Amino acid sequence: MSGTSTNSLILTNVKLITPEGVLEDGWIKLTEGRIEALGSGTAAAAIVGEADVMDGGGGWVLPGFIDVHVHGGAGHDFMDADEEGLRAITRFHASHGTTGILATSLTASRDELTGVLDRVSRFMAAPMPYAQVLGVHFEGPFVSDKWKGAQNPDYILPPQPEWLEEWVSRYPGVIRLQTLAPESDGALDYIERLNSHGIVPACGHTDATYDQIIAAADRGLRHAVHTFNAMRPYHHREPGTVGAVLTDDRIIAEVIADGHHVHAAGIELLRRAKGPDRVILVTDAMAAAGMPDGNYHLGGLPVTMTCGVARLTNSGNLAGSTLTMIGALRHMVREVGVPIAEASRMASGNPARQLGIDSVTGTLEAGKRADVLLLSDQLELERVWIGGREIVR
Repeated sequence: MSGTSTNSLILTNVKLITPEGVLEDGWIKLTEGRIEALGSGTAAAAIVGEADVMDGGGGWVLPGFIDVHVHGGAGHDFMDADEEGLRAITRFHASHGTTGILATSLTASRDELTGVLDRVSRFMAAPMPYAQVLGVHFEGPFVSDKWKGAQNPDYILPPQPEWLEEWVSRYPGVIRLQTLAPESDGALDYIERLNSHGIVPACGHTDATYDQIIAAADRGLRHAVHTFNAMRPYHHREPGTVGAVLTDDRIIAEVIADGHHVHAAGIELLRRAKGPDRVILVTDAMAAAGMPDGNYHLGGLPVTMTCGVARLTNSGNLAGSTLTMIGALRHMVREVGVPIAEASRMASGNPARQLGIDSVTGTLEAGKRADVLLLSDQLELERVWIGGREIVR
């Protein structure tokens, strides 16, 4: 069993992070997988009813984290994970506060990418005991060789509309987000095609100029993958991909807040430019997350992890991360100086809104799925509920 559950639970003596702000001396009631009610002060006897009551010790209660960019963990990669591997990945990330996840691919062959969709769609069709796989994020293969980062250059090519049409026909609703280089041949039409299928178009691993990103946004681009990393940088005479992402409000920007990919001042710059509603925290975690230092692979490329930092063995390029979402939230609060309520929005509410699931999850509101985290006052993760079911960590 992955956890325990009761029909109804009330957490008391907590600080609740809600869309309206922080509720001090708060309480929240979870009933049959949903948030039934929440408030501050003493919960009314009618609300308590037959519920179990748990004292939260003055800690924080947050909505569960939603990671839209994660490749794996616990020694497994979404590119080749079978059911056991998918369970291991989702269990590992659930134990660090992630309640919803996009299984993220790497640049690979058409057959390999189809295999990812096949395995993930079958996994999604059955009850998922840990972090809920919400769909697939295809990171590539329609990216720039110049900014390939840890993507395998052998499989980079321009957008292939016929691939997309086959995928959405065979696996409807499974692809939720796709990263591409907007400057590549046919990319603008492909962006429109993605939108027509309800898939979020994202720029990443791209050498696009400022004007090319703006043109892509005009056609429906609305997401930037691991902002600052693997994209044309800012220059005051050619603002580049970074300049367009920072200044165009149509684009929501991911950031890897691990202290290695982006300096704290860079994250603060992003935060000031985009505002609290247009930044999304992601891990970009690879199979080595949760594992000891050593040698691994990412997209068929050898990776060496030293002191928890993963780099391509041959080039030294950063190769994903070993970050967890609770680690990203703590980094934002402790190192960047972001208020916890704002960091929580970047880790939960903003990704839920970008994926169009904010009516179901992403915030603490009555009626929403009980994806709930209890943190200590020092931001140590203490308990995780997914759909009202506590995950044993």
